[in-house]
Amino acid sequence: MRNFVLVILVYTILLGCKSTQTLVKAEESKVLTHIDLVKLDQDKVLVTLNPGAFTSDDINFYIPKTVPGTYSLDNYGQYIEGFKAYNYNGEELLVTQSDENTWTILTARDLDKISYYVNDTFDQENSSSETVFSPAGTNIKAGENYMLNLHGFVGYFEGLKEIPYEITIDVPNGLIATTSLPKASVSDAESLDKFMAGRYFEVIDNPIMYARPNNASFTINNIEVTIGVYSPNNVYKASDFKPKMEEMMRAQKAFLGNTDSTREYNILLYLSTMDQDDAAGFGALEHHTSTVVVFPEQMPMEGLEQIMVDVVSHEFFHIVTPLNIHSKEIHYFDYNEPKMSEHLWLYEGTTEYFANLFQIQQGLIDEREFYNRIIGKIDNSGFYDDAMSFTTMSKNIYEDPYKDNYANVYEKGALINMCLDILIRDWSNGEKGVLWLMKELSAKYDAFTPFDDQVLIEEITSMTSKEMGNFFQTHVQGDTPIDYEAFFSKVGLSTDMAEEESGYFFKGDIPYIDVDPSDNSIFVRQGIELSSFFTSLGIQGGDTFLSIDGTVINLESIRPIIGQSFGWDPEKEIHIEVLRDDEKIQCKGPVGRPMVKVRSLIPLENTTEEQQRLREAWLKA
Repeated sequence: MRNFVLVILVYTILLGCKSTQTLVKAEESKVLTHIDLVKLDQDKVLVTLNPGAFTSDDINFYIPKTVPGTYSLDNYGQYIEGFKAYNYNGEELLVTQSDENTWTILTARDLDKISYYVNDTFDQENSSSETVFSPAGTNIKAGENYMLNLHGFVGYFEGLKEIPYEITIDVPNGLIATTSLPKASVSDAESLDKFMAGRYFEVIDNPIMYARPNNASFTINNIEVTIGVYSPNNVYKASDFKPKMEEMMRAQKAFLGNTDSTREYNILLYLSTMDQDDAAGFGALEHHTSTVVVFPEQMPMEGLEQIMVDVVSHEFFHIVTPLNIHSKEIHYFDYNEPKMSEHLWLYEGTTEYFANLFQIQQGLIDEREFYNRIIGKIDNSGFYDDAMSFTTMSKNIYEDPYKDNYANVYEKGALINMCLDILIRDWSNGEKGVLWLMKELSAKYDAFTPFDDQVLIEEITSMTSKEMGNFFQTHVQGDTPIDYEAFFSKVGLSTDMAEEESGYFFKGDIPYIDVDPSDNSIFVRQGIELSSFFTSLGIQGGDTFLSIDGTVINLESIRPIIGQSFGWDPEKEIHIEVLRDDEKIQCKGPVGRPMVKVRSLIPLENTTEEQQRLREAWLKA
């Protein structure tokens, strides 16, 4: 997952088998699922499931509490209403609900089918600070768009995650599906789609986006790539993104070499209006053969195009890890009682590092841009607890205080991999790096063969060097912050101060502002370097926004203003009222072009041949 704004993911791997003894002739059975997108009930979708015949007295039905790659307990059952179970005579059976995500059907041997209504998550994102990350969420916009992250629509019966699903969907006229889920049959009726999934994992691993036709495709090394775009105001076409996406994915394939695991890849791009009932969490969520991407429609093409490169490349690299290389905790993921792996430095950190490294190695960015990104990650990692064990954080990512440090997997997680890359280059005289390590691990572990969480680091150490083992023990398993200067010195680099352009409310992925959950007020963060946008207007850390150009500011009203800020002209005059120490202060002036002081990475004046050779191997491979 790549989460921008709050932060981008998803790896979902094979699931553990539970007993299927509750089902008659389980090997011949399938869960018949029907989703009606045509006949809505107050913006809710009716879902019906027929699981076959049970032999037990009762059976549990679950909607996931969480799904792999989100690292949050979202309780998708909270969006379910009107849950009912019926016998073969159409009479209701007794159902009890033990928590938000679990329903128990009594006298299950009489069960014919269940049905329930699904609310979408996008409608509720602006009314609460505790919401589902948009790329993992759902949208129901009658006759126009349906974002079907299927874990929000389709649940599973206890013990039956490994039997096939046949999913029939009633579709409004004029809408088409973008998805990697294979169709079960081709129907002459445009209003009916039928898909097959071999097991529940394949259901949630293949999101579907319905929208009016706005697709573009290209082929790279036998991989058919399709971009499907929903742009509510028709600002963007899929063809707008095709050249850059094709260039990017060709470079990724050149970087990965013969590492390959898919013949199809779908990019589902949802562009939000940022209105009150629209998506507000920006980034992406990865799957084996697709990714869901959400960004504001107001973003200018240049910015949106580059952020798409960064985000989609991150998601595509997940075909290496954890979609291929993963632990038993991921392999046998439990949607409702999840147990986490220690290795987020691998799943998200390696992927994010590759998403930047391939761009410099394949000539998509220059050295200066690559250095700026590395320094940016060092600065951004400072917003989190640098003395927190990364493996401990990963294992306990759903709990306090670890969950608040999750976004550091994209900052320090990538930096951990940079250090590993330099260590391996140094150990191998420049011939090998982290990509070599991932290929070696892929030769032993794959989608069907997970590793043991407790022995991975020991195994990597035996493949490389004692110095690698010491680094892991000290900086990944341990809680000692990394001295990045020591690693830069190995490749003949050092840090200096410079000034660079920033966003108005965000510096890259990191916000200058935050929300007080007690009243949804918005304040300027303290203890960080503010951009010239704030300093020129006299705004200070700790100030609470009261109004911007006459609009009263809260969590709901700030979001569309952030969206508009992507297109602000530097000459635009703005009037901001803030509260500071119980005093109202008026701040007026042009928004300008926001700049912020940052560290920069520069070559040392007197580098040795060994340093130059190691840097060349690192950046050019």
